[in-house]
Amino acid sequence: RTVEPLEYYRRFLKENCRPDGRELGEFRTTTVNIGKCLCSITTADGSALVKLGNTTVICGVKAELAAPAADSANKGYIVPNVELPSLCAERFRSGPPGEEAQAASQFIADVIENSQMIVKEDLCIANGKLAWVLYCDIICLDYDGNLLDASVFALLAALKNVQLPSVTINEETGLSEVNLKQKNPLVIRKHPVATSFAVFDDTLLIVDPTAEEEDLATGTVTIVTDEEGRLCSVHKPGGSPLTGAKLQDCITRAITRHKEVKKLIDKVIKSITPK
Repeated sequence: RTVEPLEYYRRFLKENCRPDGRELGEFRTTTVNIGKCLCSITTADGSALVKLGNTTVICGVKAELAAPAADSANKGYIVPNVELPSLCAERFRSGPPGEEAQAASQFIADVIENSQMIVKEDLCIANGKLAWVLYCDIICLDYDGNLLDASVFALLAALKNVQLPSVTINEETGLSEVNLKQKNPLVIRKHPVATSFAVFDDTLLIVDPTAEEEDLATGTVTIVTDEEGRLCSVHKPGGSPLTGAKLQDCITRAITRHKEVKKLIDKVIKSITPK
């Protein structure tokens, strides 16, 4: 495994399994904790922690009030940020965000935009005067591959947990008045779920790659779908090209994975909802 890691992996892949015992199309154990189950981010308006095998990602959503931009007076803002601190893996360094963290942040921003999971008009309180800004901080606590799947899952779970207070504008003073006693859940229009694959030897696809598998792979691809089976995004940063048939296989597996993730989120939310 140390001297010839690729040959070591190929021996397993020939038998349609992996060194960790999983089949090629099998995900690692996935768990999610939402909101008050977390106790970690008490200051956030919504939070979630997702574990995908050893990969652990936490997401906190902070809502603030701001004036809308002049060219989009009826829209709020969503600002995603992915952090890969040095504590999550040796490959990352302290300091400004590296290339991988920036690429992940851009990917999350694209998923939010393409899936229309939140319509920015829903975040507007008063046209041209006041809107919500959602700061979505996604921090990797332990990195063992497949960051994008875990990040999208944590973001969706955290947003499902957000409760926004009622806000009105006093017509006499022109100031905003916040009623913390009256809170409403954020309107989630779509539920995007990411499914990532690693490509081995230009032809073989394995789902939910570990960090070691990502390093040995000839490419990766991430498919994002919503609950209607609609394709929201295909993220393929270089590497081996995929045939149309292989890509269709990925999309089919992604649609199945979406059902699994949605079922898991619904189960956790039901367990924490007061009866």
